[in-house]
Amino acid sequence: MPVPMDYWNASKDFKAFLSDVRDTCMLQTHHQAYHTLRAVLHVFRAHLTVQDALLFAGVLPPVARAIFVEDWTPEAEPEPFPDRDQLQAEVKSVRPDHNLAPPTAIRDVAEALRRAMDTRDLDRVLRSLPAGAASFWEAGPQA
Repeated sequence: MPVPMDYWNASKDFKAFLSDVRDTCMLQTHHQAYHTLRAVLHVFRAHLTVQDALLFAGVLPPVARAIFVEDWTPEAEPEPFPDRDQLQAEVKSVRPDHNLAPPTAIRDVAEALRRAMDTRDLDRVLRSLPAGAASFWEAGPQA
């Protein structure tokens, strides 16, 4: 069996994705983009059961998948998804002394993620997740 192209090209594809996150969020560096991406992914994960998180992880590009599950201590009962303002506050609370995520970080990362992957797979999985999951990954004007 050949190496799947997603894995073969993982570093190149991730570099392009991270550059897109940087540019979409109007950040200055790839380090800032990485921390913003990581915060957004980890906040989303915090509102999912283990089973739902693994379904979601299964459609992410390989390096984003690794970031999504890093340092994970699954909670027995995750809190439901709050409104967008609270979710954005949660993103800003990740490493607060070093966090440069813009107020539109969730939307911006959603736009970049949708450009980096097959959105049919993403939307299929999001439809099976709890209320609030699909709206978390909506791209376009901030609600």
